[in-house]
Amino acid sequence: MHTSACTELKVLDLVPFGLTSGEARFYALRLERPDWGTWAPGQFVMLRPAGWALDMLWARPFSICRVSRRDLVIFFQVVGRGTRRLAELHAGDTVHVWGPLGNSFAVEPDTPTLLLAGGIGIAPFIGYVHEHPKPWNVWMDFGHRMPLGCYPFDSISDRIMADTHMEECPEDLQKFIDLLGSRMAEFAEKQGLVLACGPTPFLKTVRDLALHHGVRTQLSLETRMACGVGACLGCVCRTTEKWPDPAKAEGRVQTCTSGPIFWADQITFDEA
Repeated sequence: MHTSACTELKVLDLVPFGLTSGEARFYALRLERPDWGTWAPGQFVMLRPAGWALDMLWARPFSICRVSRRDLVIFFQVVGRGTRRLAELHAGDTVHVWGPLGNSFAVEPDTPTLLLAGGIGIAPFIGYVHEHPKPWNVWMDFGHRMPLGCYPFDSISDRIMADTHMEECPEDLQKFIDLLGSRMAEFAEKQGLVLACGPTPFLKTVRDLALHHGVRTQLSLETRMACGVGACLGCVCRTTEKWPDPAKAEGRVQTCTSGPIFWADQITFDEA
């Protein structure tokens, strides 16, 4: 699914999640609902507020958190200049939105499905669990470093079985990795499906475990993007011999147009 359109949407509100050092760093940005024919969980949008003028030329990519009959929701963390400026938006401000972009997560209603989210990687799974026709076949393990209140976890745990794992010391990280291994082994035995989204080190670990246990796994890459529509080469990733197009196997593809969702055995994080 690779459809896209550019539209101007008004900000409905900006809701802070949690407090860190007295400052809100996580937000749910609620925009008017775009006039999209269809969208699917896992797709993303490029956002550029009109108020940025010439201060920042490039739009920023964000996973689609959820689309309802009333709004489009984007969940983000303040990590740089662009997201700091997004956190200054007010109701009524105009945002240029390109989307929906990219492909989407596999949905197999009768297949046991495990969602693995790391930090802000929880965002696309909100739409996934709300759109899934049989949420009782879906489970989640959510790893995070900030307090749970910084994330919209309740939007997921209200619909599916979900566990949280907070990393407060190095030992917690190893415990989480061990847990991921046992959970993925369990879903391999069930002939299940694993979907993962989070920072690159997290995805590398999930990919290694997927190959080790032989469980079908999709990864949503959090790659930096400049255009989001394949006009530049700023978001390439390396493919393996399993890539379906022989001409691009063991080569490079653009995350924005070939992804952002990839089967774990079809890409590699190796630079060589």
